Amino acid sequence: MRKFLSPFVFGVAAALTVVVLPGVAGVAGADDPPELDRGVERAVTDIVPVPVQANADRHANFRLTENSVIRAEHQAKEVGEYLAGLLRPATGFRLPVVERYDLGKPGITLQLGDAGSRVGDEGYLLDVDKKGITLAANTTDGLFQGVQSLRQIFPTAINKSTVQKQDWIVAGGKVVDFPRYARRGAMLDVARHFFKPDQVKRYIDQIAQYKINTLHLHLTDDQGWRIEIKSWPKLAEIGGQTAVGGDPGGYYTQDQYVDIVNYAASRHITVVPEIDMPGHVNAAQASYGELNCDGKPVPPRTDIEVGYSSLCIASPTTYKFVEDVIREIAAITPGPYIHIGGDEAHSTPRADYISFFEKVMPMLSTYDKKILGWHNIVVANPPTSAVAQYWDPATSNADVAAAAARGNKILMSPANKSYLDMKYNPQTPLGLHWAGYVEVRDAYNWDPATFLQGVTENQIAGIEAPLWSETLRTSADIEFMAFPRLAGAAEIGWSPAATHNWDNYRARLAKQGPIWAAQGINFYRSPQVDWK
Repeated sequence: MRKFLSPFVFGVAAALTVVVLPGVAGVAGADDPPELDRGVERAVTDIVPVPVQANADRHANFRLTENSVIRAEHQAKEVGEYLAGLLRPATGFRLPVVERYDLGKPGITLQLGDAGSRVGDEGYLLDVDKKGITLAANTTDGLFQGVQSLRQIFPTAINKSTVQKQDWIVAGGKVVDFPRYARRGAMLDVARHFFKPDQVKRYIDQIAQYKINTLHLHLTDDQGWRIEIKSWPKLAEIGGQTAVGGDPGGYYTQDQYVDIVNYAASRHITVVPEIDMPGHVNAAQASYGELNCDGKPVPPRTDIEVGYSSLCIASPTTYKFVEDVIREIAAITPGPYIHIGGDEAHSTPRADYISFFEKVMPMLSTYDKKILGWHNIVVANPPTSAVAQYWDPATSNADVAAAAARGNKILMSPANKSYLDMKYNPQTPLGLHWAGYVEVRDAYNWDPATFLQGVTENQIAGIEAPLWSETLRTSADIEFMAFPRLAGAAEIGWSPAATHNWDNYRARLAKQGPIWAAQGINFYRSPQVDWK
């Protein structure tokens, strides 16, 4: 057993402590009196993603009451108010956010700084005992991630939007936790089908619960252009009006996009916008004829074929268009990356593809942005600051391995493991299955550090779970395909590889079901999990 390095003192007898060992579920002592469990549905050992270390103490449960407060000061206050916003609706308690030195009442203390170098920038220390709850972190990012763990060890009813008359017992114990990978992402395709800002915000709240810290928005594709570009207004006015199957289109004004970005930031999530190129551009070419080599606009497309469109590589207009789009997107995107696509450019000859990206890639540094692209871009020898997103199910790719050896970080999203739009089984009413059927266990049972030959742990930027929307029209559709698999992707990105164990995970995952039901999430009840 690894030593528990924490500034918190463990004064609890070993018989009352549950320790999570790699791949082993914590089990409470059989002799513990049943009243200790009253109101406790999940222990600290049930948290998803599984923490680095968690010790459950059923004699240290804390009761939140109408007199409880949340103590936070300075930069921690914003997280304190967020936590209060989570707890007030169901409890009906005031839960004022007060200064840290206000010790007159029991409650929850958010402690910023001095959490130790071990937990880094996003890690946290959580201590729940009878006298109160202390959550410590070095940054507000860490406090926010700690809140996501804390909310899971409240009773399920805390997720209700109306007052519930019950005791609010928080499971006792201690947690030391920090992420395996710095980047843990989810992608939402708003191009094949358009999702309104409130729907995107709903998804942001859902993914934030599992310590996802990046939202990749796939804003443009053959079937729709979803972001206002003021220097090329017809992109939205014409290209934004279509969607797969002839469904209604739509687009975000720049103000709406900024609002989404700011909302994500309030959930400690960075938005990465994607403008796909040089393929997947039919919506743009339907809007402006000058983006085609013959100067004529193409008909809109609402089918789901891929690989047929390409920008006119030899035309100077193409590069004016690309730079204008990058310039406008960069100006409203505070995050460091813009995703420039690069996948499935089957209609662009290899030499033209390389020539195109050799011209385009320097534009991003002009506007103080870094490159993120699908792994296909590595043939254009991007700068080592560029991140390549690996999406193929294949477990070998010499070009990607060579790029990793040169110094490019690889973002892992293999379609047969990470793509949330793959059907669970042949009976799944939504999704596609070109990469196979991906049940919950399939999505969980892989390791980013061993999946791709020649790409090892220190060459990986992190993981991302993309959700393509060819078959998705509603928030309920998004939720059905994302949950429960998103939780597994989050655990792969956050938790130590040594803790990865299907039997342990499926037991913890089962206890997430009541949370999702209380939140109104339309999740898939996989037969592989014994849902509670």
